[in-house]
Amino acid sequence: MTDTRASRRQRNAPTITDVARQAGVSPMTVSRVINGEQVVRPETRAKVEAAIAALNYAPSAAARTLAGGDETRIGLLYSNPSSSYLSEFLVGSLDQASRSGVDLVVEKWDEETSIASVVAHLERGRINGVILPPPLCDHADMVQALDHAGIPAVAVATGRAPSQLAAVSIDDREAAYEMTRHLIALGHARIGFIKGNPNQSASARRFEGYVQALDEAGLAVEDELIAQGYFTYRSGLDAAESILSLIDPPTAIFASNDDMAAATVAIAHRTGLDVPGDLTVCGFDDTSLATTIWPELTTIRQPISAMARAAVEVLVRQLKTRRTRSADAAEHLVLDHALIRRQSDAAPRSRPRHRTAP
Repeated sequence: MTDTRASRRQRNAPTITDVARQAGVSPMTVSRVINGEQVVRPETRAKVEAAIAALNYAPSAAARTLAGGDETRIGLLYSNPSSSYLSEFLVGSLDQASRSGVDLVVEKWDEETSIASVVAHLERGRINGVILPPPLCDHADMVQALDHAGIPAVAVATGRAPSQLAAVSIDDREAAYEMTRHLIALGHARIGFIKGNPNQSASARRFEGYVQALDEAGLAVEDELIAQGYFTYRSGLDAAESILSLIDPPTAIFASNDDMAAATVAIAHRTGLDVPGDLTVCGFDDTSLATTIWPELTTIRQPISAMARAAVEVLVRQLKTRRTRSADAAEHLVLDHALIRRQSDAAPRSRPRHRTAP
């Protein structure tokens, strides 16, 4: 009974947002008062302190850590990414959290839960800062809500990080450019492309790299060779089937992630095409899926685990220095990528290719 009452009290405890509303200031200002920053005007500080006293507000772990405490809790907030992507991301995050001596709390968010609710949940859970892998790295409302609540965040694998948000990524445009150039060098002139989810900025960057390589090679960007995907295996099946149903199908398809590339291989096999003899298929990310299908995928290696480790390091560093920092620019780290060649690519056959109906 005592535990139940304590749990109920914790759920109903006032948050930093409640204090901000009571004092008529922003949550960021409340955070600055709690952290002892000197940039707050005395009269504003007095209003915040009065609100804290009136609400009997207990500062979160974030505030206590920044004020000199020894506990740090960071959250990994995810929203239905590829399971293979998430697996590698978790490995890197957990490893670096252990090395950095911080607790990692993994939280899933879906769109049925309001953003205000998830932020309040993070506050009640005494989360110091948050790691945002895709697609949440590009969720403007979530980023804004975390900022207003005074919870630092690091976006991972975003194509275009806001200047005020710390980020870890690769150069998606350059990576896609390199892969497309590789296909052109093999002799492919009709290259299909499966786009990634339009709600992620990295998708647009990868498409830009594909277009740039075709333009430089004097090859036309043909709409019929481009299909919309959503970074899921199911969407890859639909996109590949659309492209391969053309009267004059491409000799190569470059998919914006490994899940959609694996789906393309499946559709090719179903339609009687040999990979890579009849059709070259390439992916992006180099997740475990790339080496668990046959043929193994030629792909762009995005260092997912390393990016997760770097994000934890950046966030911990940000938390440790936040008390004394004023308006320093947010860190934007760009890690190296690599083109990994395996068995799914080859030069196009010289004889005409004919599609076999499924």
